[in-house]
Amino acid sequence: MNASTLVQKVWNYCHTLRDDGVGYGDYLEQLTYLLFLKMAHELSEASDVRIPIPVSYAWPTICNKSVAKLAEHYGKALKALAKTEGMLGAIFYKAENKIPDPAKLARIIKMIDEEKWTSLDADVKGDMYEGLLQKNAEDTKSGAGQYFTPRPLIDAIVACMRPEPLKTIADPACGTGGFFLSARNWLVNNNKLTKKQKDFLRDNTFYGNEIVPSTRRLCLMNLFLHDIGRIDGEPEVARADALVNKPEKLVDYVLANPPFGKKSSMTFTNEEGEEDKDSMIYERPDFWATTTNKQLNFLQHIVAMLKDGGKAAVVLPDNVLFEAGVGERIRRKLLETCNVHTILRLPTGLFYANGVKANVVFFDKVQQKGKAPGTKGIWFYDLRTNKHFTLKQRPLALNDLQDFIDCYHAKTRKETERFKFYKYAELIARDKTSLDIFWLKDNNLDNLDNLPPPAVLQQQIIEHLEAALRSFRAVAAGLPQPKE
Repeated sequence: MNASTLVQKVWNYCHTLRDDGVGYGDYLEQLTYLLFLKMAHELSEASDVRIPIPVSYAWPTICNKSVAKLAEHYGKALKALAKTEGMLGAIFYKAENKIPDPAKLARIIKMIDEEKWTSLDADVKGDMYEGLLQKNAEDTKSGAGQYFTPRPLIDAIVACMRPEPLKTIADPACGTGGFFLSARNWLVNNNKLTKKQKDFLRDNTFYGNEIVPSTRRLCLMNLFLHDIGRIDGEPEVARADALVNKPEKLVDYVLANPPFGKKSSMTFTNEEGEEDKDSMIYERPDFWATTTNKQLNFLQHIVAMLKDGGKAAVVLPDNVLFEAGVGERIRRKLLETCNVHTILRLPTGLFYANGVKANVVFFDKVQQKGKAPGTKGIWFYDLRTNKHFTLKQRPLALNDLQDFIDCYHAKTRKETERFKFYKYAELIARDKTSLDIFWLKDNNLDNLDNLPPPAVLQQQIIEHLEAALRSFRAVAAGLPQPKE
């Protein structure tokens, strides 16, 4: 059975559950719980791996329970498993049954029980789960897209970085683990790994943070199905705000797409119950500047995470490139202490947060030698001007990024129409040290004949309206707004 067949089989049943008010995200969570229990049972029967699942709540007790008693038993099992430690406790943290109809729950359990999951190749299991995450992200009502970076973009970034075996990789806002999985695939497909390297890849390569519990759960399961981490071990994705404290571990690579939006993900209240805006500022002695701008804080944190000689590729919105005041101060320090060598200007229409103007900033952390800046100059690649993408009708493909990848790895970089070099002296002399640089003429500004096709324009309008509606619903419900 291949991944696409599995995805279709597992996903088809969700349509029935929608009639009962069970959303895609809730369905995916329940699949995660049940898959974990089934695979834990298979592993315990076939090897000496022992997962601390109480015998009274192991897979056979759930699989063989009568429909009349299933919902009650399953609910008790989830509560008991949530109190455990390690990977088990992380997967089942605050778990609850969100499928109210016991008969339908029994059908899902039967569907999972029909497969022997441990016998399936890691790529098949992993690709299946990735397919489900993709479908969940495409469902605009679930809001899951805000944790999902387009896979072609991730794969292009990893193809530029070319991570090496026995090196550590971190993502301080890892979502469902897309960067980790792409890096894992690169390492497996481009190296003949020794046993030592394979064990290191599984157990010691990846380190992440994900503050949203449900997203962290999906990330851990996604990694486990791709043979990253141990079912009987400790999770390497922490359920914590990465920005609160200085990093405990320095790494070789950071690959990240931090959450968009300027405010901190943490909100504090004072004794009167009012929002305390001062407390939303991260006071870090290792930061160059204090700010409430989330991306600027993530940028400073990522620099702090890197070993000397470590490399980073970070997706950042345009405001990080041009914001004045603290933004300028941080940019200057970044150019001084790191070798910021490449910036990819991304087009709109790539992210589920519509209208986002973002970039990928590539830099290396360097050891300071005297007063000479680490950055000698930056190569800019403009993939935005006169480029049009949408999530559905004209999605970004890896092939759209191939020219950038080729330019990035050229033995001797040469300027092209879309690839230009700016010296450090030119950059530092710009107003506010702005790195918001374009040079191509936008044909759409004065030539209506060059507008995107009507179908593409219609889809862009729909996506912007859907984004606005999600924000209005979040405000009405008193919830945090989706990425903007």
